[in-house]
Amino acid sequence: MTTMTDTSARFREFKMPDVGEGLTEAEILKWYVQPGDTVTDGQVVCEVETAKAAVELPIPYDGVVHELRFDEGTTVDVGTAIITVDVAPGSGEAPAPAAAPAPAPAAEPEAEAKPTGRQPVLVGYGVAESSTKRRPRKGASVPEQAQAQAAQAAVQAELNGHGTAIPAANPVTDRPLAKPPVRKLAKDLGVDLATVVPSGPDGIITREDVHAAVAPAPAAAPAPAAVPAQVTAAAPEAVAVAGARETRIPVRGVRKATAQAMVGSAFTAPHVTEFITVDVTRTMKLVEELKADKDMAGLRVNPLLLIAKALLVAIKRNPEVNATWDEANQEIVLKHYVNLGIAAATPRGLIVPNVKDAHDKTLPQLAEALGELVATAREGRTTPAAMQGGTVTITNVGVFGVDTGTPILNPGESAILAVGAIKLQPWVHKGKVKPRQVTTLALSFDHRLVDGELGSKVLADVAAILEQPKRLITWA
Repeated sequence: MTTMTDTSARFREFKMPDVGEGLTEAEILKWYVQPGDTVTDGQVVCEVETAKAAVELPIPYDGVVHELRFDEGTTVDVGTAIITVDVAPGSGEAPAPAAAPAPAPAAEPEAEAKPTGRQPVLVGYGVAESSTKRRPRKGASVPEQAQAQAAQAAVQAELNGHGTAIPAANPVTDRPLAKPPVRKLAKDLGVDLATVVPSGPDGIITREDVHAAVAPAPAAAPAPAAVPAQVTAAAPEAVAVAGARETRIPVRGVRKATAQAMVGSAFTAPHVTEFITVDVTRTMKLVEELKADKDMAGLRVNPLLLIAKALLVAIKRNPEVNATWDEANQEIVLKHYVNLGIAAATPRGLIVPNVKDAHDKTLPQLAEALGELVATAREGRTTPAAMQGGTVTITNVGVFGVDTGTPILNPGESAILAVGAIKLQPWVHKGKVKPRQVTTLALSFDHRLVDGELGSKVLADVAAILEQPKRLITWA
């Protein structure tokens, strides 16, 4: 989209904030306003997706939307203006958004002094502005650049209406402007960046530009007429076609963050996983009783609720398991609180929000907190703060019909409990083989701070409570 520069007090720019501590970019998922719409302070204007979650952004001004700087689906760096608001509408004719900027000349006029340091944002502080300056582009002078652009525009005009124009390599730069991830994407797709028409600020090529370059032309479009030979030779091959044997999907957002976290955890913390098969028939009966209890009316009551409570009781009996390893200071940090994480599969990938201070909650309070956590995750409204500070996690693989697994620790935590599917199986009960509700639990823990004895005690305690849930009262 086009950009606009207006530093007057009338037009205020809202910049992409750091919606999670340390994040550097976010993708605009949806705009809730359009130019000309009236907005008020605190009104949500767009939804963005970071590497951690989808977040709604409120505007901090009253006024009328003058310009949206980026389209939906565009990834924007933190600190970049994304929307301009006219805070004094009616005070004069508003300037039209400026056209896309031409390539910068060799000598730019002195810019206004900008404030230094990190600027406050919604959560924490944004990334400090870099003092690094882009090196001057090599190539022709400004008049020569203008001539080259005019020649390329003439080719575009000749092809307009006859098919999709294929741009030639830019003759005035050694290298097209694009970020490293975009260059890698182009390399993977076999796209020559010199043939891509940039749509980003300052002539930067975006992911969308690369994908557009490999998209097949519409079937109804006739072949281009009189295309110069040097232009047709640079046409990239389309890869996303019907019957293709492979499809490449860019790794970004939640999926990218999850991959990085799991690799870091798997190759940093020495994992040990122990298993136990449990008769949970009495727990399943208690679930049905609680559903009919008036104190639990309107709350989400299921086996996960009692498993979570059992784990909290086991942690209370074995507090050393609720800890983290501080590599920098070579210390074990014992946590006197439990922020219980629940792994949740969402359309955007696996996330692990946590219930803060779960150890202090009664059963009804825990049921309410778990219900809100799951509902928020499914709606894609989990905030970055809800996924920070976890101490121990539960992952319920049983909902997919899986018996068990060897879960990887959430980074910074010491233990994770995997719950398998609850199935009716033959079981020896009171000396006789009977059909009983049975499940398998798997506990992975960080062997640097949890030894085999401690891990075994925790897992055995959880199993004992689920076999005899009345121990929730005697051991709590």
